Amino acid sequence: MPADAPVPRVTVAIPTYNRAAILRQTLATLARQDFPPAEWELLVIDNASTDDTPAAVAEFAGSVPPPRYLREPAQGLNHARNRAIAEARGEVLIFGDDDILVRPDWVRQMSAPLLADLTARRLGALGGEVIPVFPEGMPEYVRTWHRPLRFRADLGPVGDRSSPMGANLAFRRAVFAEHGLFRTDLDRKGGSLLSGGDSEMIARLRRAGLEIWFAPAAEVQHQMPATRTAFRYVARHAFDNGRSAVLERGQHSPAFLASRFLANLLKLIAQALLALLSALTFQRNACLRAAVRAIRAAGYLYQIARLVVGSDAAAR
Repeated sequence: MPADAPVPRVTVAIPTYNRAAILRQTLATLARQDFPPAEWELLVIDNASTDDTPAAVAEFAGSVPPPRYLREPAQGLNHARNRAIAEARGEVLIFGDDDILVRPDWVRQMSAPLLADLTARRLGALGGEVIPVFPEGMPEYVRTWHRPLRFRADLGPVGDRSSPMGANLAFRRAVFAEHGLFRTDLDRKGGSLLSGGDSEMIARLRRAGLEIWFAPAAEVQHQMPATRTAFRYVARHAFDNGRSAVLERGQHSPAFLASRFLANLLKLIAQALLALLSALTFQRNACLRAAVRAIRAAGYLYQIARLVVGSDAAAR
């Protein structure tokens, strides 16, 4: 970058891992932003992909601004996110997934509230709407878990129980210097589907007294291919989601572990029985939904057991 180049006010960061084909679609929509080109930059953080991700990024070298390719060898989504924080030059940092489709005003809608807050510094993070789309169709049994967020109809703060999704999430870059980076023991790493790095960060910022806002106009379409609606993937995601719910808390009292273990043991038994009953009565979708819920409870139990025996002491 030339020494006299203007410093961008906004950085968009897209971590990616072995999804070159769908990444191309994301970059194509980013190439059509109506935000002033000199005021934003685009980083693509390749998290040790083995496909043609570098070639996919190079295809957009003529875009304005062109994507800046970074390779992060430490496997894990939060390693990639933290690399983006280290490399970002903008005062606002927007994270998007490598499978989102954005509208031309996305960067403007996501950045405007945070840019306006640079002096007041009361906003910790801003989440945008995430609309799941299913190019190859959606099995009925997954419908319950894939809906728009719809936290509120207008721009503004959300309640403590609402946590925007990491697929469409922005921060003032300064919050990371003030409150720390993403935890690298959370979120996806290779074949693992652990999650919670974004929600843990949001909880941390809330504890520091910062507000979390939602921008419904900053909408993205989140693509869900058939591979992500297959039962094997959904079951693995549910199991790792249960594990993540335990890990995300960070501190665990004996009372918490005991209560969560008992609650999820009962849930596992109840959902397994419901799955069996649904199978016997030929209610396929109800059977699959109950099985997924039972598997999530099993993930809870597995992670609690690991904590009790000390297997994950280093991760904590």
